[in-house]
Amino acid sequence: MDVPSLDIARLGSLIGPERYNRLITAAAGTRANLQRNTVWNVNSTAVGGGVAEMLRVLVGYAIALGLSARWLVISGEPEFFAITKRLHNRLHGAPGDDGPLGSAEMSWYEAAGEANGTTLMSRVRAGDVVLLHDPQTAGMAGVLKRAGVTVVWRCHIGADVTNSWTEEAWKFLRPHLADCDGFVFTRHPYVPNWIPAERVAIIPPSIDPYSPKNQDLTDEACAGILHAMGIAESPRPAPPSFTRRDGSSGTVTRRATVVSEGPLDPQEPLIVQVSRWDRLKDMSGVMSGFADFVTGRSGAQLALVGPAVTGVADDPEGDDVRRECVELWGGLSPAQRRRIRLITLPMEDIDENAAMVNALQRRATVVVQKSLAEGFGLTVAEAMWKAKAVVASSVGGIVDQVAPGAGVLLEDPRDLGAFGDALVDLLGRPELLSQMGKSARSHVVAHFMGDEHLLRYSELIERVHRG
Repeated sequence: MDVPSLDIARLGSLIGPERYNRLITAAAGTRANLQRNTVWNVNSTAVGGGVAEMLRVLVGYAIALGLSARWLVISGEPEFFAITKRLHNRLHGAPGDDGPLGSAEMSWYEAAGEANGTTLMSRVRAGDVVLLHDPQTAGMAGVLKRAGVTVVWRCHIGADVTNSWTEEAWKFLRPHLADCDGFVFTRHPYVPNWIPAERVAIIPPSIDPYSPKNQDLTDEACAGILHAMGIAESPRPAPPSFTRRDGSSGTVTRRATVVSEGPLDPQEPLIVQVSRWDRLKDMSGVMSGFADFVTGRSGAQLALVGPAVTGVADDPEGDDVRRECVELWGGLSPAQRRRIRLITLPMEDIDENAAMVNALQRRATVVVQKSLAEGFGLTVAEAMWKAKAVVASSVGGIVDQVAPGAGVLLEDPRDLGAFGDALVDLLGRPELLSQMGKSARSHVVAHFMGDEHLLRYSELIERVHRG
């Protein structure tokens, strides 16, 4: 991936001089430790999902700090990605497609790991550090160790409580992780008990406040972008412009694919969930909960927003989940359908896609993330950065983000009545919504900016590289 250098100095005005100077000092130490070696990040997709978004930012900042940092994306056959999606679901404690993880699946997995690892070996050199992200890449670890590099496996997903599904997934992955020098997890409960504690680092994800997804937008700019997307009418729309990652000006020109019975009403509150079309994100549950327990009690509207399914290479379930949501929407009453929109965003231009998400979240009255399981759920921090109150499931890394007073955590994400009640209550209390939004933004600045993320990586690299 071609990643441009990002202006690291712009973080200074946000995080303050003390944190900024600490980052600069740590970067100098990491450069000295690595000397001329490179830090490689390897994952399974260039677009779609929080991992790709974070890598684009963190690698850009690392380059700006004078480090040799690279990002590579693996390739694989559909059968391989079906297996890794199965692993993804089971690491979350869910069965997924109920398919096997036997010898045939292991053969596919090992072949992909060997092929991608061999390709990477032609680029790396002894002393380099390779960060392998998530189950799709773990099969490369053994090949890379033969090249004399330091291998760290970074797992962004997991479950707080183990069950038969998590145990099956870890049994499948464990042989491929034996050669890793270090491990990174998002939360302590995600770490299997057979991984030595001294080889583990806990590093929560972070957001980039200056990216097209999170940069400040005026109300007029948001209205112009929503108009250009084809989901909201505006009698005199403002130019749908935004700033791209490279600093140039961008314009939203592509239209979203919308399932609805009309445009958004600018006078009514809007509830938004942005996520992949993934069963664990429970888009259908959000729709049913809103239809049955919010419609008729509030004039609010719901927008379920996901990426074009052809744009996310490592998620074979996306098309099925989206079609299921469309069928569910079609079976609702006319009054319910009028309040609900299914929005699929184009992925040809990732900056334009991010600007669309930004406009939708900023237009939202409340942002929802009603996942059944979640590794972290970066859309929560992104919404909180925009000073939005959130209603989210009390699962995984979401718990770490929603501080008291910054939103509502749902104890049982499958309790649709409680979900609807929480929304109706918040929509009737505008002062509370405003207070929650302010608390949410402050919490994100304190805990989920890129400087903290990079500092923890610096500490990890020093430990495993010298070790």
